[in-house]
Amino acid sequence: MKKYFTLLNRFFTLPLILKDWLKFRHINDKRFPVLIRDIVPYLQDKTTTTEFDLHYIYHPAWAARVIAKIRPLEHVDISSSLSFSTIVSAFVPVKFYDFRPANLDLTGLTCNRADLNTLPFPSESIESLSCLHTIEHIGLGRYGDDLDPGGDLKAIKELQRVVKNGGHLLIAVPIGQPKLRFNAHRVYSYEQIISYFSAMELEEFSLISEREKRIIYQADPKLCDQEKYGCGCFWFKKKI
Repeated sequence: MKKYFTLLNRFFTLPLILKDWLKFRHINDKRFPVLIRDIVPYLQDKTTTTEFDLHYIYHPAWAARVIAKIRPLEHVDISSSLSFSTIVSAFVPVKFYDFRPANLDLTGLTCNRADLNTLPFPSESIESLSCLHTIEHIGLGRYGDDLDPGGDLKAIKELQRVVKNGGHLLIAVPIGQPKLRFNAHRVYSYEQIISYFSAMELEEFSLISEREKRIIYQADPKLCDQEKYGCGCFWFKKKI
């Protein structure tokens, strides 16, 4: 279906592309041949601003800044976006784990397999840990994991188990009016997340607001009630 709409879009934009192509061919500096068979139309990129996904630009940026403050000797990430781990590994050694391991070769970064419901780490062994925009998927089968309505709660329990006393845990989840969007994700209330992470103390809460189209640092939790699909960024420290 996606391929069909792509072809349809190119059909309707073809006159505009041909107009630009003819103009470019006329002014061409002859370094490259300008052939009609090589046309690949992309008119949807002619925007006045650079568009971006609020959640997936802001939450890794938020987490990277927290890690820059913490400056751990090593950071462990469970199933967050690969771009986050690859960038953070430039200034802090990162161990990345995922249910579907990534074949990456970068200095400062190691990649292995792990299941969030049974993490392969001793209790209280990790100083700095992140799991960003991941918990909401556990148990819904979207990524090949087993169906389990309580899968997210098992993952939360495991994350708290492996963090050292006084250690750091960074969490990002969809936040707003609680809802299950099978098999995509869950949306949590602020109160749910705070109650689920009962072994932790909240160091910082920031909100990526879909309503206001921005990140709000040290946000008032009451703002979450106004969101349908915001993103809550929680910096926890494990109670000593």
